[in-house]
Amino acid sequence: MIHLEIQWAEGADQTLDLPSYETSGSAGADLRANFATDLRGNGVTLAPMQRALIPTGLCMAVPQGYEVQIRPRSGLALKQGLSIPNAPGTIDSDYRGQVGVIVINLGTETVHIAHGDRIAQMVVAPVVQAQFQVVPSLNETARGSGGFGSTGKH
Repeated sequence: MIHLEIQWAEGADQTLDLPSYETSGSAGADLRANFATDLRGNGVTLAPMQRALIPTGLCMAVPQGYEVQIRPRSGLALKQGLSIPNAPGTIDSDYRGQVGVIVINLGTETVHIAHGDRIAQMVVAPVVQAQFQVVPSLNETARGSGGFGSTGKH
C-alpha cells in the first residue's frame, strides 16, 4: 500500500469526507464535489451535453512513479448519463493544484450536482515512462498494420 498525501485547497469545506473506498474490494476511491462557499447551496445543474469543471477541494502529492486516474462512477453513468469526457483523467506526480473533475451530461435529462455529492472515483496506478527510439523497421506480427476492427469476425 502506498501513502497519498492530501491537503485541503484554500476555501474547501473540510467537513466533507476524504476520498474513500466504499467496499474492501473497491479499486477506486470516491471523490466528492466541494464547491466554493457561493455555490454550496445551489451546486451545478448540467443540461444534456453540457460540461463543467467540478472542484474536489483536494490537493495531492502523488508519489513519483504513480498517477491518480479519475474515472466515472458507473451508477451515475448508467442512471443519469454523467461521465468524464477525458476518461481517465490523469493527476501527474508533479501536480500540486486543486483536483478538478471535468464532467459531462450524456443523458437526456438535466443532472444536478450538489455540494458533497460523490461525482467520480480515483484509482492510484503505477506509471512506466518509456524512452523513444526511431528504428528503420518494426518486427512483424500476425496482425501487422491491420487497423480498427481488423481482428473481428469477417
